[in-house]
Formats: sequence, structure tokens, C-alpha cells
Amino acid sequence: MSRDKQLMVSSIFQRLKFLPAAFIILGAAFVAAPDIAAQDKTNVRKPEVAPSSAPAPDDKKIKTPVDATRYSYEFTQPDFLIRHIVIEHDTTGTGKINFERKGEEITIEEPIELSQETLTRLLGAWTELRFLESTENYQSERQYPHLGTMRLKMEHEARKRTAEFNWTNNKNAELLANEYRRIADQAVLVFDISVARESQPLNTPKLMDEFELQMKRNGLSDPKQLVPLLKDISTDEHLPLITRNHALRLIKKIEK
Repeated sequence: MSRDKQLMVSSIFQRLKFLPAAFIILGAAFVAAPDIAAQDKTNVRKPEVAPSSAPAPDDKKIKTPVDATRYSYEFTQPDFLIRHIVIEHDTTGTGKINFERKGEEITIEEPIELSQETLTRLLGAWTELRFLESTENYQSERQYPHLGTMRLKMEHEARKRTAEFNWTNNKNAELLANEYRRIADQAVLVFDISVARESQPLNTPKLMDEFELQMKRNGLSDPKQLVPLLKDISTDEHLPLITRNHALRLIKKIEK
């Protein structure tokens, strides 16, 4: 055998020595491959989705249409401390109040959220009046302009109506005027308390006195709605102790 052939045969035998180890490694790889694939499949598996024909939980609920009716109340008396008030809200009780003080040019605007009790009384009176369908003049024969002018306004789609009076004998129109007055007094009181807490804490005892006075004469639309505010005041260490103690007494009177 020539030398070149001997070298070739020797090279082949050298390569064949490593084949068993290679086959072992390759076999192990094939055995492990299903486990890796299974693991990858588990990690990327998505939860099963219900068929599109199956209704979602929310679809089972009956959704009522949104009532776009808007209500507003306006009061004007230039000689009063609060000389101008405008309250606007929707059928859910969400709205805003604008008011102006005597001697001041700025208009203060605050959001309002009427309680369910207040809203029920208001909507009941509006319904009893059949306001949009009615042409009744709510002004009584006797005039009391010094008490201020009140305007009730209601809008629903293309229909709207405004009624103006300074005194009325209509019980439902009177109920609306009184209820909106209490809403305004409550909103102004809350605003004044907020300002005092931020910049004039020494004025808060007087405001707690005003709060109690308004409660005694039924001047607030819903005192229960202000319990969270009173609880916050009772723990505010930036306020005088007399204010915090008074807030606690008011809470007890409201909740009893």
C-alpha cells in the first residue's frame, strides 16, 4: 500500500472514533427536544376565549338611555351679600354653581353633586309643574322685588322654557326656589370653609357657628352630605381646637 493510501485510511479511522460520542449527544438532543417544545408551548399558551356568540356579563344588563334634560335656577338681588347665583345640573345631579358677592367683580364657579334626597325633591317638583308643557305664570299678584328675582329654566333637546318671578303662590315653584336656595347656601358655606382652611384658619370657628345656625333653620340642602368634610376638619391639626371639637359635635347632631 502506498504511503498516501496509508495516510488516508488512518485519517478515516481517526474520524470514526468520534462518531459514537456524536451519536450519543445527538440522541440526547432529540430526547430533550419534546420537553423544551412542551415547555415553550405552556409559557405562550393563551387562555381560552369564549365564543363570540356568548354574551359578556355587561351585555346582560339593561342600559337605560341618558336623559339630556338640563335644569337651572338663577337668583338676582344686587343689594344682597350674594347678589347673583346660577345653579345648573342634569338629571343625575351633577352640575355647577356660579355666584357673585356684593362689591366684588369676580364670579366664583364651583362643581356641585346633589345628593339623591335633594335630587328626588327637585325632580319631583319639576315633574309636578309639567314645566315645558305649561304656560303658567308663577308670579303672584303681589310683588316683592326687594326679595330678589328668581328664574327657573328647563331644556330638553330643542325645547326650552324660562319662568321668572319674585314671589309665587304655586307650591311646586316655591319648593324649587327654596330647595335651590338651600343648595346655594350649602355650596357657598363649603367654599368659604375651604378658603378659610387654606389661608385663614382663625376664621373657621365662626364658620362652624354659621354651619350650626344653618342646620337649625333647615338652611342646608343635605347636611349628611357634609359629614366627610366635618370628619376631615375634626382631624386637621392646622385648625384651632375649638373648630375641631365643634365639627365633632356637628357630626353627632347630623348622625343622631
